Amino acid sequence: MRSRCSAWLLLASGLAGTWAAATVCSAAPGEVLAGAPSELSVTVYRAPNLSTGSIDLDRLGGFALISETRAVHLPIGESRLRFEGVADGIEPASAILTGLPAGVIEKNREGALLSPSALVAAAVGKPVLLLRTNQKTGHLERLSGRILSDALGGVTFETAEGVEALRCSGLAESFSFESATDLSAHAALSVLVRSREPVTKMVTLSYLARGFDWAADYVATLSADGIKMDLGAWVTLANGNGTEFPSARTQVVAGRVNRESGEVEPIDPGGPILARCWPRGSTSDSPALLQIDQAISPGARSRATAMGQMALMAAAPAEGMVTAQQVEQEQLGDLKLYRVPSRTTVAGRQTKQVRLLERLAIPIAIVYGADLSADEPEAAARGAAAHGAPVPASRLLRTKNSSANHLGLPLPSGRVAVFAVREGETLLERESGMRDLAVDEEVEINLGSSPDVLVTVMREGVEISNARAAPIEFELRLRLQEGARIVRADHPLLSKNGRPMFRLTIPAHATTSVRYQTRPRPG
Repeated sequence: MRSRCSAWLLLASGLAGTWAAATVCSAAPGEVLAGAPSELSVTVYRAPNLSTGSIDLDRLGGFALISETRAVHLPIGESRLRFEGVADGIEPASAILTGLPAGVIEKNREGALLSPSALVAAAVGKPVLLLRTNQKTGHLERLSGRILSDALGGVTFETAEGVEALRCSGLAESFSFESATDLSAHAALSVLVRSREPVTKMVTLSYLARGFDWAADYVATLSADGIKMDLGAWVTLANGNGTEFPSARTQVVAGRVNRESGEVEPIDPGGPILARCWPRGSTSDSPALLQIDQAISPGARSRATAMGQMALMAAAPAEGMVTAQQVEQEQLGDLKLYRVPSRTTVAGRQTKQVRLLERLAIPIAIVYGADLSADEPEAAARGAAAHGAPVPASRLLRTKNSSANHLGLPLPSGRVAVFAVREGETLLERESGMRDLAVDEEVEINLGSSPDVLVTVMREGVEISNARAAPIEFELRLRLQEGARIVRADHPLLSKNGRPMFRLTIPAHATTSVRYQTRPRPG
C-alpha cells in the first residue's frame, strides 16, 4: 500500500515546454512514513574499469553504500514502514535496518515515480480536469474530461467540446490528476514490521545503490627550469540518481572490490510527453514538435567537466587553494579510503569536485626513451625491416611517491593534465593517464613523443640523436624473446622490471650509438 497523493501537471506555454508537479501526500491505512534522514553517510566505490576518461551520468558503473538515520513511530501490531527518498538504484536485498525492537518481515522497492509520462499513463480512461484560458474572454476555464490515449508519448483527451490533442489549442494548459493516487514523488523502500507495543526509535537504514562513481583528476604544473612540479588533484563525485543526499559524510574507496550481484531493474524516471499537432496549412507539412521533459534542477543542466575546472585551478596561485577541505586518506583492509573531512551535498544527477591533495616543489626528472625488440638490428641487417628511418623518442616525467619528494600517500588512478609555465603564462602541454600508485612506487607521467630526440635502428645497433640545446637522460628498453639473453654490449647493461635496459646521458646536439649482441634460448 502506498501513500495517497494528489498531483497536478502544469504545462507551461512557449516552444520549450517544461513541467512542474505539485503533490499532497498522506500515509495510506496501515502505513507509517519514516522521518526525513537526520544523518547521512555516502561511501562511493569506483567502477572496476574506470581509471581515466570523462564521467557520463547515464553510464555510471560504480556503486555506493548509503547509511541513513531516521526517526520512526510504530503503533502496536503489523505496519508497513515506508522510507521515502532513498536512491533510485537501491538494491533491496542489500538493505539492513537496525534499531527496531522487532524484526523485518519483508522488504519492497517501489519504483512508480511521479513524472509527466507516469501521471498521464495512470490517468488514461479516468476523469481529469483541464485548465486553460479562453481566448475570447481571457478567463481561466475548468473543463471536465478524460484522457483517451498516451500512445508514443502523445496525449489525446476528450471533453464536452470534443476530442483533441494536447497543446493543439495553442494555449497554455494544465491537468489536475486527482485519480493518480499510486505514484510517489521519490523512490521508496517499504518494510513490513510487527511491534508488540508502540515504538518511537531512531533507526539506521543502510543499503547499496547503483548509479554512482568517482574519479581522480590531477594537475601537474612544471617549474620554468623543468626540475620541479606542483601537483594538485580533485576527486570528482558523480550521482546519476535523482535523489539528493544533503550535508552527507562522504567517502570514496579506491581499489577493486570483488562484488557479485544480480541485475536490478532500474527505476523508470519517466519519458517525455510529445505534443504533436498538424499545422492548419496541409497534412503534408512537417509537424511542430513540443517535448515536455521531466523537471530537472538548473544545476543539473550545466555539468562542468572536471578538467575544465582544473585548468582554471592550474592557472591560480597555490595560496588560493582550499587546503582545509583536502581529502584524508585511511586504510580499509587492502583498499584505500579517502574521507572528505567536511560534510558535502551529493546532489542528484550532478557531479562535483572535492580537493584530494596539493603538493608543492616535487623534484622530478624528464627522461627520454624507446622500447624496442632486441632483435630489430639483426632483422634490419637481414633486410626484414627497414633501417635508417628515425622515429621520435618517448618522453616521461618521473618522480617517486615518497615523503622525501613531498608525496608519500596512495595515489588513485586518474587523468593527469600537465601544464608548463612559459613567460608568465600557464599552458597545457599534455593530458595522459596514471595508474594506481602505492607509497614509494615510481611515478611516471607520459609526456608524449619528442621530435628533438630521434631513435634509428641500424644494422650495427641503435643510434640516438639529441637536437636539444641541453644534455638529456635516455633509456633504451629492450624486449627479449623467451629464454634469450644479451651476451655482449658496448654500454653497461642494467635491468628494470625484468627487462634489459641501457641508461645513457646524451650531450646537446650529439649522437650516441648502442651496440649489443643477443643469443637465443638453446634448442
